[in-house]
Amino acid sequence: MKIAFVGKGGSGKTTLSSLFIRHLTANEAAVVAVDADINQHLGAALGLDEEEAAALPAMGAHLPLIKEYLRGTNPRIASTETMIKTTPPGRGSRLLRVREANPVYEACARRVMLDDGDIRLMATGPFTDSDLGVACYHSKVGAVELCLNHLVDGVDEYVVVDMTAGSDSFASGMFTRFDMTFLVAEPTRKGVSVYRQYKEYARDYGVALKVVGNKVQGQDDLDFLRAEVGDDLLVTVGHSDWVRAMEKGSPPRFELLEADNRLALQALQNAADDSYEDRDWERYTRQMVHFHLKNAESWGNAKTGADLAAQVDPGFVLSERLLDEVSEPQPA
Repeated sequence: MKIAFVGKGGSGKTTLSSLFIRHLTANEAAVVAVDADINQHLGAALGLDEEEAAALPAMGAHLPLIKEYLRGTNPRIASTETMIKTTPPGRGSRLLRVREANPVYEACARRVMLDDGDIRLMATGPFTDSDLGVACYHSKVGAVELCLNHLVDGVDEYVVVDMTAGSDSFASGMFTRFDMTFLVAEPTRKGVSVYRQYKEYARDYGVALKVVGNKVQGQDDLDFLRAEVGDDLLVTVGHSDWVRAMEKGSPPRFELLEADNRLALQALQNAADDSYEDRDWERYTRQMVHFHLKNAESWGNAKTGADLAAQVDPGFVLSERLLDEVSEPQPA
């Protein structure tokens, strides 16, 4: 399953992303976590100290390697210089799998030990002073989108992405790359405004969207969220002593997380699993191609000097059956 956490800044989406990742690991699932937020805090939320979090490799810094590996022997891609963030896979492309060892993970991922197992953690890298005035953050997440376009996941495999705040996700087609999008909303007018905007943007693309109410303190907060988001409200989360201890850098073992919050996390997993069962690989591939053609026409062709529409492999559909047609991966 590919899962995104979105929401306005300060809503608690990074904290909830980290809790969900810990929950999945406790349930013995394989997890690749990706910090794609402009504020890189997921590593710290998963227990890394400042030095360890700062040492995480930036995916954008390894973009040439990522392109070279994913390109494989695809004859429709003349060179890695003509690959952009939306370039779709085709026959000959290399695909990423959650449970494998490959050069992309070796360069861009680091193992993080949690109470109940370990995960792979990847990060886009922070927005630095050298980027000011010459780059936008959307260029940072291009490596993430390219990897998601080439990733085939299966049952009990999860890719969890902590997305950039607000509706910035719609600057590319990456918002369509997920089986489930959890929008974290506080019980305030500002908290639900991002939900309305996201809901409107995603309406035409079949995006599965559920709201996680955070910082809910009583019945009034719950009633407010129910009135504002209706059936899209999946669960609510209130005060947590466990989270407070985590934010101070000394969390107890994850098994001691409050029972209500453990049940909420299980509800998130159940919703994600249900959405995965409805995955339409043909639509998934079609949307990938749609955004690639849009990007090619608007800026990609001019930037690369190539007709990027020619990269589309007619009839190619990304799907789990392709895993049987490639060589067995190395052990993770």
